[in-house]
Amino acid sequence: MTKNTNEQSLLRFITAGSVDDGKSTLIGRLLFDSKGIFADQLDAMSRSKHKRTVGDTVDLSLLTDGLEAEREQGITIDVAYRYFATPKRKFIIADTPGHEQYTRNMVTGASTADAVIILVDVSKVKLREDGGVDLLIQTKRHSTIAHLLQIEHVIVAVNKMDLVDYNQDIYNRIVKAYGEFAETLGLKDITPIPLSALTGDNVVEKSEKLGWYQGPTLIELLESLSVYEESHNAPFRFPVQLVARHNGHEANDFRGYMGRIEAGKVSVGDKLVVQPSGQAATVKDIVTLEGSHQSAVVGQSITLLLDEYLDISRGDLLASAAQPATQLKQLKADVCWMSDEPLDVRRKYWIKHGTRQTSAKVKAIESLLDINTQQRHSAEGLKLNDIATIELAVQQPLAADAYSDIRATGAFILIDEVTHQTVAAGMIRL
Repeated sequence: MTKNTNEQSLLRFITAGSVDDGKSTLIGRLLFDSKGIFADQLDAMSRSKHKRTVGDTVDLSLLTDGLEAEREQGITIDVAYRYFATPKRKFIIADTPGHEQYTRNMVTGASTADAVIILVDVSKVKLREDGGVDLLIQTKRHSTIAHLLQIEHVIVAVNKMDLVDYNQDIYNRIVKAYGEFAETLGLKDITPIPLSALTGDNVVEKSEKLGWYQGPTLIELLESLSVYEESHNAPFRFPVQLVARHNGHEANDFRGYMGRIEAGKVSVGDKLVVQPSGQAATVKDIVTLEGSHQSAVVGQSITLLLDEYLDISRGDLLASAAQPATQLKQLKADVCWMSDEPLDVRRKYWIKHGTRQTSAKVKAIESLLDINTQQRHSAEGLKLNDIATIELAVQQPLAADAYSDIRATGAFILIDEVTHQTVAAGMIRL
């Protein structure tokens, strides 16, 4: 499941769980014990009027609860991003809210994550007389979202072990229950770990109180996770963001197509296709701030020059001629509804896919997912945080891939035409 990677590789991960499971405290502990915070930050926290711990203990959750409303209520509302590094790796953390009404925030944080830490509070799970465990609905909800968004690694952090005297039997029962639920979802790469974010047990330092656990600490686990970007081997995908021109009055007119490579690689001489128009193109030059290059790979922002003079504009996709994207005017997708206003199937919405934006209409709600049972049911509409499979019709064709193949060209958002608010995040299923 894990393998050594480039020592300075970047890992993006999120924390998810129910309210008061200790997500912000865990991140604060990671930052504090790995020397990822400064003395002035510690001093500011110790003087905060919203301290929530007893005695002289520093309230580490204040490191991520940046909004005044968050500090007053003792909960996380918005997605808080933090950066830190160890000698082995760099990290970007997204601390996401635990309340059900902020599920959309969790979707936002998870959309670019390589790994998710799902916290399970041992003091909240229900231990049944038959030896089983009833997991919280938010644990199931966040695990479902992690599966839908295809996050590669899932770490199950069984938190607050100090409240149950570091009982191994309770930990084993929780791990077994989660494993059974994960199997119904299809989650594969799961690593459990017992810890206490408040006391620091097994976060950065090994805990003698958890001597029965022989695995790595949380930071050791995060440092060892492989981050293999499958889109390196995927067909070339380049959504055009901007057409760059200068000195148009001169004979050596410059016309370049600017954007970010979302999948695959490109080299001078490669044969491409412009989608949706279908025009053929050949790569003449690849330009960055450092000058011309013979090739470029996924993640790089570049300017492409072509041998041909073509009608290409923002919203078009330059793709591998041998493996172009699928052009869709009707599509099926899994969506998370993110608006307080319910879905109105009579209305049109804007769909934003890559750099292309066009009008879209929900033709049908195929099924609504019950997070608790994983069963699907029919539905007449969608409300905030509902997860469903829908059928969409779009006004202009989209050059897209299945989300399971290429995340960047398989994802989209729906936007309210009147308020311009994002109402849904979707994943295309071909």
